[in-house]
Amino acid sequence: MKGFIHSIESCGTVDGPGLRYVVFMQGCLLRCQYCHNADTWEIGKGKEMTVEEIIADLQTYLPFITASGGGITVSGGEPLLQIDFLIELFKECKKLGIHTAIDSSGGCYTTEETFQRKLDELLQYTDLILLDLKHIDEKKHRKLTGKTNTHILQFAKLLSEKRIPVWIRHVLVPTITDDPDDLRRLAAFIRTLKNVEKIEVLPYHKLGVYKWKELGLAYPLEGIEPPSEESVQTAYNILHETAPLT
Repeated sequence: MKGFIHSIESCGTVDGPGLRYVVFMQGCLLRCQYCHNADTWEIGKGKEMTVEEIIADLQTYLPFITASGGGITVSGGEPLLQIDFLIELFKECKKLGIHTAIDSSGGCYTTEETFQRKLDELLQYTDLILLDLKHIDEKKHRKLTGKTNTHILQFAKLLSEKRIPVWIRHVLVPTITDDPDDLRRLAAFIRTLKNVEKIEVLPYHKLGVYKWKELGLAYPLEGIEPPSEESVQTAYNILHETAPLT
C-alpha cells in the first residue's frame, strides 16, 4: 500500500497531544484563500511511500514520542482523500500502541456507501480528529474555500454521533472569519456536538505566501495582516463562553 506524501515532520508540537510524527499527505479539494500549503493541492503528486517505510521511520522517533504522550498525526492536504492508505497505516500504528490523529477539513466527506464503509473502518483505529471548521456561513465558506460547508458540517455531526474525540480548529482571518456574529453561530453549532475536547483559534499568518508565488498563483489575501492578540482572545472567548466543552 502506497500513499502520495508531500512531506514529514518528525517532531511536531502543534498537531495533537505530545510530540507528533506528522505526515503531510498530497492532494486537497478545497482552495482556501489563506492556505499555507498550496503545494499540497494537486492530487497524485508528491513522493510515493509505503506504509512500511513510514512505520520504519516513525519507530526511530518512538521513544521520544511515547515519552511525551504523543503519536502520529496525518495532515495535508486532505488525508481522507487517501483513506485506504490511512486505514493500513493506522492499523500498523495500533499494533505498536501509537496514538493516532487526523487533521482534516472534512472537504471530501460524502455519504456515498463505499466512503462511509471505509470511514467506519478508519475510525476504529483513530484516537483523535483535528477538525478544521473554516467558516460557519455557507456563502462565505464558498468564497473562502471554493466549496460548500454543508458536507463538512455533516462530517462534524457524524463524528459527534460516533463519539470520536475532536479538537475544533478555526483560523482567524481579519475581515473574513472574525465577525462576532459568525463566531457566535459557529459556537452555537459546536455546542450541539458531544465529542469536542478542545477549541483552538489559530491566528492567520503569511508564512506560506511565498509558495503561492513559486506556483505562479496570485495570493488572494494580499494586504491582510495577521490578527492582533486582542482579536484572537476575543474570538477565543466567544467560542468558549457559548460552547462549553464536554
